[in-house]
Amino acid sequence: MATNVHLTPELESFARACVEGGEYNNVSEVVRSALRLLKVQEDRKRAFDAMLSETVRETDESGARSADDVLERLDSIIETAER
Repeated sequence: MATNVHLTPELESFARACVEGGEYNNVSEVVRSALRLLKVQEDRKRAFDAMLSETVRETDESGARSADDVLERLDSIIETAER
């Protein structure tokens, strides 16, 4: 699918420098790479927003937790992840 993209002079210069530096074969690759990074960032933001919404919901239902309870749970999650 062909799509035209208009870049600011600064972004175009950066994209061309990436190509000239040998990191990418052409400006299209630079744009695709940037879009992949943007997608990752947006996915993380959505996941974080969902986590915040879930936390607010849990707090509304169960009340607030103490900092010690939260730290204990985080320690448990970290310990499990390290195994």
